[in-house]
Amino acid sequence: MTQTPPPALQTFKRVFNELNWDNIDLVEELYTPDVYFNDPIHELKGIDELTRYYIRLYDGVEKCHFHWHDEVANDGQGMIAWTMVMSHKRFRKGETLEMPGVSHLRFREGKVAWHRDYFDMGRMIYERVPLLGGVIRRIKKRLQ
Repeated sequence: MTQTPPPALQTFKRVFNELNWDNIDLVEELYTPDVYFNDPIHELKGIDELTRYYIRLYDGVEKCHFHWHDEVANDGQGMIAWTMVMSHKRFRKGETLEMPGVSHLRFREGKVAWHRDYFDMGRMIYERVPLLGGVIRRIKKRLQ
């Protein structure tokens, strides 16, 4: 039996593949005014803090697109696995980064009221820093 995802999850997927520097106001379409957001680096409360975060995040983004994978949802919450494909002017110019992750979302009145992202920060940033990246990769290889 295939279940249709809740409209709020469909909106989330659509907006994240439309979002860019020129239409950052889409954040207000997606989130409640009192939204809570958490990822491996940030903990933010309220639409104003989250909007400022996205403004900083998208400043310099050349492209950003999400491939959506498995999802589990009901009327009140959802989890969705994704791969973000991104390139950024200041982050290894010309390189395309593919980052897998998962978003856990809680909805209220058709919008996201709580958003927690899970992804490997080491893979995204630390492994790309000269010298530090090599050390981290060697440690990971030894642990395998």
